[in-house]
Amino acid sequence: MRDRLLLGAMVLTSLVIPLTSCTSSPSLTSITVTPNVMNFGGPGLTTQLTAIGSYTHPGHPALTKDITNQVTWASATPDCVTVSSTGLITSQSNICSGITISASAPGFNGDITASMTVNVTQPTGSGGSPGGGTANGDVTSISIIPATQSVAAPGDTAQFIAVGTTNTSTTVNLTNLATWTSSSSQIAIVSTSGLATGVTAGTVTITALYTNEDGTAATGTASFVVNGGGSNEITSISIIPGSQALSASGQTGQFIALGSSGTSGLSENITGSPQLTWASSIPSIGTISTTGLATGVSQGTTTITALWTNSDGSIASSSATLDVTLTPAPEPLLSLSIIPGSISVGNLQDTGQFLAIGTFSTEPTVRDLTNTVAWTSSAPNVFPVSTNNSGSQGKSVAGVVSAFGTGSATIIAEATDPTSGTVQTATATFACPLVLPDPTSVPPVAGSCYPGSQAAALISTLTVYNEGLNTTNWLITAPSATGTPNVLHCGPGWSGTGGSVCTATYPVGTTVTVTAPAGAGAFGGWSTNCAAVGTITAAGPNTCQVTLTSDDSVGAIFN
Repeated sequence: MRDRLLLGAMVLTSLVIPLTSCTSSPSLTSITVTPNVMNFGGPGLTTQLTAIGSYTHPGHPALTKDITNQVTWASATPDCVTVSSTGLITSQSNICSGITISASAPGFNGDITASMTVNVTQPTGSGGSPGGGTANGDVTSISIIPATQSVAAPGDTAQFIAVGTTNTSTTVNLTNLATWTSSSSQIAIVSTSGLATGVTAGTVTITALYTNEDGTAATGTASFVVNGGGSNEITSISIIPGSQALSASGQTGQFIALGSSGTSGLSENITGSPQLTWASSIPSIGTISTTGLATGVSQGTTTITALWTNSDGSIASSSATLDVTLTPAPEPLLSLSIIPGSISVGNLQDTGQFLAIGTFSTEPTVRDLTNTVAWTSSAPNVFPVSTNNSGSQGKSVAGVVSAFGTGSATIIAEATDPTSGTVQTATATFACPLVLPDPTSVPPVAGSCYPGSQAAALISTLTVYNEGLNTTNWLITAPSATGTPNVLHCGPGWSGTGGSVCTATYPVGTTVTVTAPAGAGAFGGWSTNCAAVGTITAAGPNTCQVTLTSDDSVGAIFN
């Protein structure tokens, strides 16, 4: 009987062991640290390391993920190079070579460890400021780390780091010295410190540009993917104009549909899109074509509806009113057009002048309506258009569009005839396409719509982060653009959700007061661009102010 029990237990064990192994969680098998070598040309230089873990799971393909904040970082010689708990290495005053920085984490059969090497040399040359070379020589190439990043949804952020290689073969951290750009601000934007923020679904190229003292430039690129939703996921529609009056004699009038995405807030002209369906509630009174052209048929009022179907099946719609009268309209205003139909500029802050020309049934049959029509831009924060202004000596000053970013916008002119009430609309396109500079060509080719000495965009993004070693209770607060206090709350010291890097948008020229409350850890100071208000103490509270002329960042030191 005892032998039978032992045999049964052995059989049961042989069944249980495979089941246990099949349901076990993936195990860490290796770690890769990037970059694997870093050469610092003097003290006080920093670079962010990245640790990528490889995991295996029986019966499943291997997977990798970023474990930078989960590994244990250590420096073999902290007197020469220190490393923070998040993988930020900093060169100290000593000159040394072959310093090992290690990253370790528990694996299936014990700790898994990977390492990289740091060399610190004597500073040579001059510079260290944007556009002025570096302490290690001229920068000849830039690598962006990581080369590819993706976020789950619009609004999510990812940090890029720019590492430059100089003509002396040393490497320097250019993250806060380079000029960062996104190939499409309608998909993603990037701050002056390399923090990319998703705007709507799509893929963009993130570029870091650094200019040396002699005028030579180096660039590096990375890919940024914004997932979630889709570029055609429209959440709301606006119809321009909201109402029209036509004659039953067959008079026509154009409706224009602008679709907006709830994730990005951007608008696009969707009037003739195949995903948009136009309909008239009473076609016997007025009809509407697939391109939004309404035609009066008989007396009465009908509702014009524009219905958009997204790829996920969701629907957005809007409506306008069409009044049709029996009395033949005098129709003095027959049509409206914009000249030219499109304008493309090559630099930020460049402007383009559109003219609105009306065609009438009475003399004069062609008239300049530029200063009397209502102008609208589908992207007013990026490409604003002036409207209803009178220039001196009859000079047209309305219809002027300015470029404060890259991409394109639909410009709409809407004219209402004071006699008949007839509404006519017309559209044009304004664009500022991004073309990267090519310093290697002979002669060098300048970039198009590339950030340089031009003024900042209409909206600035403020980035807040901690430069110190405290990862437990640091906290920074800031008000909203309208002055509501404590809207931005960054850091683990906040009772709610607070990230390690936080962003908020403000109008250009806004002075933002940033505060490190008391009890948020030992405070060591603000970054140089944030002017301290009052005396800085370790206990706090400590306050500083930064005036935003462009995208900016405020760093605090919590130890």
